[in-house]
Amino acid sequence: MWAFDQVASVASYLRHTSPAKVALRGGALKLRSQWSCHRWTLSKSLQLLGILCCVLSLAQSAPASAQQQQIGPVTGLPMPRYVSLKSDRVNLREGPSKEHRTAWVFQRAGLPVEVTAEFANWRKIRDSEGSEGWVLQSLLSGRRTALVAPWKKTDSFPIYAQNSETSPVVAQLQSGVIGNIRKCDGTWCRIFGEGYDGFIQQGKLWGVYENDTVP
Repeated sequence: MWAFDQVASVASYLRHTSPAKVALRGGALKLRSQWSCHRWTLSKSLQLLGILCCVLSLAQSAPASAQQQQIGPVTGLPMPRYVSLKSDRVNLREGPSKEHRTAWVFQRAGLPVEVTAEFANWRKIRDSEGSEGWVLQSLLSGRRTALVAPWKKTDSFPIYAQNSETSPVVAQLQSGVIGNIRKCDGTWCRIFGEGYDGFIQQGKLWGVYENDTVP
């Protein structure tokens, strides 16, 4: 605020005062400049103003996660967000229309995907491997699911009876298994599926954000 006040003061001075006053004494032309007395103030004010402009520029270019959460223009729901595939056959298209080429076909109902854009009744999605494309909204479900550590490939992970590593292990799930999310508290998630129902560390799932809560 001080910087803006200083700049405003100098600007006001410049509007009402000539940079140099001319006086004739004894036939000699002399310059009596009032600019020099404000030189230090103007220099420092401009430096501070430059810093403030840089800060504002960085704030505007900051990632969406550091600013207010984005809202989908069609649904009004947060973006990005996780959903799941409703059908066991979903065409992933290169653009938001049936005229666009099918780039991939998903054949796994319940697979979690991330919605990153909206257009009319089309949603742009991304899977755990980074593949992106457009699908019809009707082929997506709000049911929350997650993949167990798909980045680990061949590892298996314990499912606990309670949200503690000291509680009994109720199941071992292979990497890539789809679990239905019952709830998450930001650290642990309770997931269930055929033959199991228990807790796993949230960081070992793809389909829920870090520290995200699912009631």
